[in-house]
Amino acid sequence: MALIFTNWWSCYIPKRIIIIFLCTSAIIVSYADRSNMAIAIVYMTKEFNWNHTIQGYVSSAFFFGYLTTQIIGGVLTDKFGGRKVLSIAAATWTLFTLLTPISARINIYCLILCRICLGVGEGATYPCVNSLISKWFPPEEQSRAVSVVCVSHFIGMVITMPISNLLGSSQFGWESIFWVSAIVGSIWSIIWYFYGRSDPKEYPGISKEELEWILKNKSTVSSEDNFRNYQSGSREYIMINDDDNRVPKNENDKLLPKNQISSRPHYVHKIPWKLLFSRREVWAILLCEFFCSWGFFILLNWLPIFYYEYFHVDIHLIGIYTALPYLSYTIMGSIVGYICDYAIHQLRFHVLTVRKSAIIIASLGISIHLLLASKKKITKFCLFINFNNLFIYF
Repeated sequence: MALIFTNWWSCYIPKRIIIIFLCTSAIIVSYADRSNMAIAIVYMTKEFNWNHTIQGYVSSAFFFGYLTTQIIGGVLTDKFGGRKVLSIAAATWTLFTLLTPISARINIYCLILCRICLGVGEGATYPCVNSLISKWFPPEEQSRAVSVVCVSHFIGMVITMPISNLLGSSQFGWESIFWVSAIVGSIWSIIWYFYGRSDPKEYPGISKEELEWILKNKSTVSSEDNFRNYQSGSREYIMINDDDNRVPKNENDKLLPKNQISSRPHYVHKIPWKLLFSRREVWAILLCEFFCSWGFFILLNWLPIFYYEYFHVDIHLIGIYTALPYLSYTIMGSIVGYICDYAIHQLRFHVLTVRKSAIIIASLGISIHLLLASKKKITKFCLFINFNNLFIYF
């Protein structure tokens, strides 16, 4: 025991753990920077006397920028690597977070432009993180890595809401909400510069065992000599399990048996957009995500104002009330995941049945509780349950 504590500094920390920690931190910081406006706008409205229309413009401006760099961010990540693109993205969103108080005092148009630019920076975050996970984690660990990242943005909001409320009510005013967020983003950017890497083969000090573990199932993609030139996003995995589309991708491939997915990836140089958008499953996923995001972001942007104006909640407590649904969201995410796994693996329910059931339950739950939320006596309970239902969408 004494030897363990004496030589703790000599213990090897897997480099992929460092990468996932930094990626998770990036998501937490980015969601903190985008969601802090939900609390700050309560104080800003009191000072600038904004009506609901202006509040809507300010809250939605972020998403116009966010939309523009989702796909572009992925393309740039494939070309230049996740480290460089994520560094630029973080620097961008940190800069415009810092400029938010200044732009708000100039005029509303500068503030809206600033929020759009913030969205442009944050739009590349998830493509970068997904690329890094695909390169740093073997298939056996990728699902867990993605799960950690997905939960992290709720953690960011749980932390941000009360802290933003505390800062906004302090002697430093609502401006300090953005100052503190910018400082945290700057600290993360510095750490990422020194410890972030796009390719595990480029990470100094990585052990041979860990590198072999990461690359063991990627040797089929390319040889050791040309692995460095391989970009995970430059080719597309095409796995087909539908009788109508069981076609070989080249002359050496064989038709896939019914209800089986090939264990060997097939690659094509062009993404088959027409084939993808001809699939009803793709449209089902898109519509599901659209309606889920609609409800989620409306509550994210308007819940603090709703509490303050409709329920006259003490302005010092808005952050706590707003954070509670996200806390339940985080907890329910883990519980629902285990329930679904149990239903599939132990109760032998079909995967599709479990997923459809989860979405139906979530949709009905959201609809019912949003309707009941108009009743003052039960609104807080309804919003709490509503966020639990939202998580089932994922």
